[in-house]
Amino acid sequence: MKSRILAVAVCALLSIWLSSSSMAQVGKPYIHDPSTIMMCNGKYYTFGTGSGGLISDDGWTWHSGAVRPGGGVAPDIILIGDRYYVTYAKGGGGLAGGHASNVHIMWTKTLDPQSPDFGFRDDTVVASSDGIEDCDAIDPAFLLDPTDGRLWLTYGTYFGFIRIVELDPKMGLRMPNNQLLNIAIDCEATAMMYRDGWYYLLGTHGTCCDGPNSTYNIVVGRSKKVTGPFLDNMGMDMLKGGGKFFVGASGRFVGPGHFGLLDLGDGVQKFSCHYEADLDQGGRSVLGIRPLLWKGGWPIAGDNFKAGTYEIQSERSGYALELAVDFVRMAGGMRFFRPAPDEPVKPIPFQELAEVSKNWPTGNIDIRIGDYMFRPHQKWTITPVADVGGYPGSPYFKITIAGTDRALAATADAEVVADSAFTGNPEQLWRIDQLIDGTYRIMPKAVPNSKESLALTAVGGSTPTLTKFDPRSDKAHWNFRTP
Repeated sequence: MKSRILAVAVCALLSIWLSSSSMAQVGKPYIHDPSTIMMCNGKYYTFGTGSGGLISDDGWTWHSGAVRPGGGVAPDIILIGDRYYVTYAKGGGGLAGGHASNVHIMWTKTLDPQSPDFGFRDDTVVASSDGIEDCDAIDPAFLLDPTDGRLWLTYGTYFGFIRIVELDPKMGLRMPNNQLLNIAIDCEATAMMYRDGWYYLLGTHGTCCDGPNSTYNIVVGRSKKVTGPFLDNMGMDMLKGGGKFFVGASGRFVGPGHFGLLDLGDGVQKFSCHYEADLDQGGRSVLGIRPLLWKGGWPIAGDNFKAGTYEIQSERSGYALELAVDFVRMAGGMRFFRPAPDEPVKPIPFQELAEVSKNWPTGNIDIRIGDYMFRPHQKWTITPVADVGGYPGSPYFKITIAGTDRALAATADAEVVADSAFTGNPEQLWRIDQLIDGTYRIMPKAVPNSKESLALTAVGGSTPTLTKFDPRSDKAHWNFRTP
């Protein structure tokens, strides 16, 4: 939460459905300063400034209902053992609050407010600022170090330094006699994560709480030690204002801030944030979820998949997913039967659907993988489907041959076919997740008569099927190319 402006978020308007340019969550995803997204009993939760938060059954459609006592600003959450620890700040933030603030921690056995086990306990102050020192103790965030199990908390805003303090992972209390350390400046709403021997510090930079005029963006530095120094890609210390750009305004979304890691496993990582303003939703602050990619040891903000017409290309072979139909030759002749040199040169048009589809079978058609030659049976139109749910960051899609209603579908034999028409059944709905290397995983919402989660896989140079996803194998990795 920006120290110079007091944020007030009142969200009570109807949601809108996804358009080709709008990729925020749907439902009522209105929130400011969201915590890391956490799962509990099959549902997703995030808390924001104020006393409440959002709940989702699938990570795509969100509504209010999460309960967090204490009020305050910019909470975060972590699961350790059977306890969900929640941290938040009271006071500070500038203006009426000044810069005197306290960071609190409390815990509960469940996030479900309807459960008999629900209830927050042991609300304790673990860090403070007096309003005079060069720190404003708000915007706290957890890191549980996967290398040694130690628990850390970062906090602070533009008013002074970002600090780190160690906590007891068994009780959530501050470790005795530890030293507060300054690790960054000129940012706020920090978060930390660990990957491949590096600790990454992500900080929100710019101005907030001014709707479409907010300039929030997120920067990052890394260190071999959890306590820093955190350097950017140019070697500048974040204690001296360094920070590699991670994500800023794009499309119809202004002011991303408050990074949270959402690791879904199998090479799929995403991050949450809020956008200070979604221009398609009246400039309200909304929850965002986007792919998290990695390149050269640095995190990269990916983009959620967008509707369009594509070649679906196998990373394994570079070949294209296509209908198993007869090849139709294009005009132009063979090499040794070309027009005379004095004849005018005429462009050869692309094949049109009507030229080749008249001999296609009327029922279901098998699917294969073949050399891509920009032919109609290799062009797929991918469209989001309303009112069928989704998954973190995106809705389910239908995948049809361009210009037709012929839909890609999973079969009870764990194979793929092109059904003669789109029905909206689960086997025709597809989840498309971008992987950390930038390629994609493609999965049906359901396989008939099966409870397994299977992914589209190129088991041979020309044979697609559905198998358990292996993130280490290019067989189950795909790309989308514009024809």
